[in-house]
Amino acid sequence: MAQLYFYYSAMNAGKSTALLQSSYNYQERGMRTLVYTAEIDNRFGSGKVSSRIGLSSPAKLYNESTQLFDDIRDEHNRDAVHCVLVDECQFLTRDQVLALSDVVDELDIPVLCYGLRTDFQGELFGGSQYLLAWSDKLVELKTICFCGRKASMVLRLDQEGRPYNQGAQVVIGGNERYVSVCRKHYKEALQKGTLEGIQSV
Repeated sequence: MAQLYFYYSAMNAGKSTALLQSSYNYQERGMRTLVYTAEIDNRFGSGKVSSRIGLSSPAKLYNESTQLFDDIRDEHNRDAVHCVLVDECQFLTRDQVLALSDVVDELDIPVLCYGLRTDFQGELFGGSQYLLAWSDKLVELKTICFCGRKASMVLRLDQEGRPYNQGAQVVIGGNERYVSVCRKHYKEALQKGTLEGIQSV
């Protein structure tokens, strides 16, 4: 039976790499995959999923108005789909997560979602909230803080590299804007307003 999976982590844990590997594994066995990514995140070009180690794959774009169940059902009716993979799934809406659960339950197609659990303020993203609530399988992909502990938090940095925790939830950026750290160093960096002096701890 198909299941809904949520692979979550802080930034730079290899989520996109894991997605691309999973898609390749299906395709290597002659199975068709559908890959989706958020339209809002076009850092590596529009209409593709790219990993930091240089792998990439074409992808269908979704935004908050995309009817995922209808789109996947239509694709499946044209040519059987064996797996759906969603990158940047933290940007899904509640209704889209529900639609993906319908893909699993009604179409019997496994859905693998990859994304961030929390934002730079430690708050759940909307898509992540419902994936945590409704997924059949939760899998944490781990990365590490500069101190060697598991990184579970994400700091947002200003143009001078100083951490701050105010502003819109979604501001697209990479290593120049965000850094993954453990909870202890997340709190320390915000209290001190700098990463300096704590990175050597």
